[in-house]
Amino acid sequence: MSKNKGEPTLEKIDDYNGNESKQKRNTVRLIVILLVLFGAALYYLKQPVLDQAVEIQEKTQIPSK
Repeated sequence: MSKNKGEPTLEKIDDYNGNESKQKRNTVRLIVILLVLFGAALYYLKQPVLDQAVEIQEKTQIPSK
C-alpha cells in the first residue's frame, strides 16, 4: 500500500511543538476567559434560586417530636 500523501506530517502543522502563532494563543486565552466569565455569571444568576429553595424547604419541614 502506498503512503497517504494527503495527510500533513506533524512538522508541517503550524501549531506543532509550541510553534503556534501569537494570534492563535491570544484567541484561545480569550475563549477560556469568556467561558469562565459566562460560568460565573450563570452561577451568580442561579444563586438566589438556590437560596429560596433552601428557605422554602426549611419552612415546610415537619418538626420532629
